Amino acid sequence: METRRLGKSNLEVSALGLGCMGMSFSYGPPKDKQEMTKLLHAAVERGVTFFDTAEVYGPYINEELVGEALEPFKGCVVIATKFGFDLSPNRDPRGMTGAPGLDSRPERIRQAVEGSLKRLRVDAIDLLYQHRVDTAVPIEDVAGTVKDLIRQGKVKHFGLSEAAAKTIRRAHAVQPVTAVQSEYSLWTRGPEAEVLPTLEELGIGFVPYSPLGKGFLTGKMDENTKLDPTDFRSTLPRFTPEAMKANQALVNLLGSIAARKKATPAQIALAWLLAQKPWIVPIPGTTKLNRLEENIGAAAIQLTPDDLREIDSSASKIAVQGARYPEKLEQMTGR
Repeated sequence: METRRLGKSNLEVSALGLGCMGMSFSYGPPKDKQEMTKLLHAAVERGVTFFDTAEVYGPYINEELVGEALEPFKGCVVIATKFGFDLSPNRDPRGMTGAPGLDSRPERIRQAVEGSLKRLRVDAIDLLYQHRVDTAVPIEDVAGTVKDLIRQGKVKHFGLSEAAAKTIRRAHAVQPVTAVQSEYSLWTRGPEAEVLPTLEELGIGFVPYSPLGKGFLTGKMDENTKLDPTDFRSTLPRFTPEAMKANQALVNLLGSIAARKKATPAQIALAWLLAQKPWIVPIPGTTKLNRLEENIGAAAIQLTPDDLREIDSSASKIAVQGARYPEKLEQMTGR
């Protein structure tokens, strides 16, 4: 697979990464560890070098899975992880679904890094994101703490997740930001207004998570899809039957382009993202080998300027229904 550089940094990764959250967290019960280890190995064998996890996924068990599975490939892969949620015993430990509080105090960041280093079985964290902006802690203090950790050799690169353009600028002034991770896809285009122009100006890479709309843009879901109560999508406004029915128009658009390109809707959704900027690296998640191979196939699809104009023109006429997150979680984004 071709590689891409995240902004002006020296961090080079596969054009498509692998989001590992769903292997242990949020999409129903944790999957079988042996099966997920095989999947992670299969990804490496197929050229994927960029893997995404976080301490809150589980908590902790996703980092443990990724660390153990990728230990044989140390030095050949890039593992990104995240800090920023309060995971102390008196807080709700359920992660995104239960919405624990935020905590990016410097001492908490240092504690999180020590835990992540052990679980990931590495000497230094390749890319460390602040998972969500904590308005109780100045972003300069967060960036300064990560700067110290980089100086100490415990972290290599600094990232932010779901941060606003002003916050990115303030952090970047203290410690250069290598990558920003936010949700971005054909049905979540918020970053285009301010974040992407800021990243281009500052030379920062962009890592879209949920590039397949949490599975919806694959064309395998509709208003009749029944989500398990342990699947966090069952709590999301965009996954009500009414919203899924309305948003089917976007899947139909992808399907029509896919038929012409002898591809799948998921591949067109990913190819569209890859075509936006050369410093964009989507991280679709999956727990299935056939889906992994399908996603990787998107890197070989070339969308022409006419294809891209057609997609943009048609998508602009489709009003996406439903918020990304319930209100409490939505308030944690774009700060």
